[in-house]
Amino acid sequence: MALIKRTELPERLRDIEQSAEENFPRIALFFGERFLCREAADSLQQSLLARPGGGTVNAIDGDHEDSGKTLGQLMNFSLLPGLQIFRVTDSRLFHSKNVASVIWGRVEQARAGGKEAACRRQLLAFLSLAGVSSEDLLSEMSAEQWQGLFGFARPEGDLSWADELLAAAPVSAQSAAAADIAGRYVEAFQKGIPPANVLILCAEAVDKRKQLFTFIKKEGLVVDCSVAGGAGAAARKGQKEVLRELVLKTLGSYQKKMAPRAMELLFERVGFHPVAVVMEAEKLALFAADRDLISVEDLDAMVGRTREDALFELTDAFGKRQAARTLVLLSRLQDQGMHGLAILATMRNYLRKMLIFRSLQLGSQPGWQPGMNAGHFQKVYLPALKERGQWTELLKGHPYALFMSFSKAQEYSCPLLKKWLGQLLEAEFRLKGSPLPPGLVLEELFLSMLGEKS
Repeated sequence: MALIKRTELPERLRDIEQSAEENFPRIALFFGERFLCREAADSLQQSLLARPGGGTVNAIDGDHEDSGKTLGQLMNFSLLPGLQIFRVTDSRLFHSKNVASVIWGRVEQARAGGKEAACRRQLLAFLSLAGVSSEDLLSEMSAEQWQGLFGFARPEGDLSWADELLAAAPVSAQSAAAADIAGRYVEAFQKGIPPANVLILCAEAVDKRKQLFTFIKKEGLVVDCSVAGGAGAAARKGQKEVLRELVLKTLGSYQKKMAPRAMELLFERVGFHPVAVVMEAEKLALFAADRDLISVEDLDAMVGRTREDALFELTDAFGKRQAARTLVLLSRLQDQGMHGLAILATMRNYLRKMLIFRSLQLGSQPGWQPGMNAGHFQKVYLPALKERGQWTELLKGHPYALFMSFSKAQEYSCPLLKKWLGQLLEAEFRLKGSPLPPGLVLEELFLSMLGEKS
């Protein structure tokens, strides 16, 4: 059939529902953002079950799936009436070394967020790429072994935390070999499976060069549910469009609407987390009770925002020299009750870190080079810095996050950073002893700093 975007799926589903012929896909793949994959797969599933005769859904968790057993079930005729839909979440059939670094990034993201179940799920998917058992300790792998198995450099630091997570959920031999069975799925569908059987697969990361992906794109249905990442204008616009669609759909089911200003604040407070946005929208709809319109006051009462997230956005906007965005975020932080001294403390820590990183870059050993890539930073520059034994606390954390901070620091000069720290101290004195409104003091400070040239 084709590869389509998630937004094109409703039109395709209408064709499936209105057609009297058996023209629905026997195999479908949804890949990309996990929640969006689930929502899109639900839509296809509902359309198939709405056809005459209905059917039965067999839900399969890809984390614990025996892919050979699933294939065997697909090849069998069922005694039950209607369609037999086999739906696999987190399928590993499309994994390869080409997506290993992507999956490891999700491992670290889940760990940083304290999401143990998600972290374990991604670790299991990571191991399956190379047919590695959970008995093979990641912490004991050499850099050469890691590179050979997964195709990218071994992360810095102790990986015993990963071994501890995996010890509670050992990978079966069938799961580890799932990637090798993909070719058998192609053969099975080419020969023909029972006409009442349908396979729906969901996966976050896929290798589009795999034979199975190519086959489904040609003979079945592939739905791209991915959303551009990053903080660029185009990426942020795409993310916001997805969130707006989800909120409108959720509120529509409750016959509710949301004030435009409240919706913008919702996106800013929650960020690009589709599951969280839907849950917050449902919470707001229930809180509104008999009222049709959800207001900013409702949002303030029900949807919180972490101090850390809000302050990070402020330093991010400042670092990018986005004056308008910085002032907007500054105003919102104060509206949410954050004291001016707390904002100054955050900026002081940020500028101090930039000053330290910039001074390290100006040292002779190890040498910093403008334009240094992340790989050289992680493998050569950062280990050499750590060997010096200075500022060890600041050099902890994920290597890529440190690389981004060092890249930002090179944009400043030490005299300018020292001047800004002096201006922060003056603003602190004004906040403590001046009759001027705190907002006015802070706005003058930020405009003054952003007006300076690096």
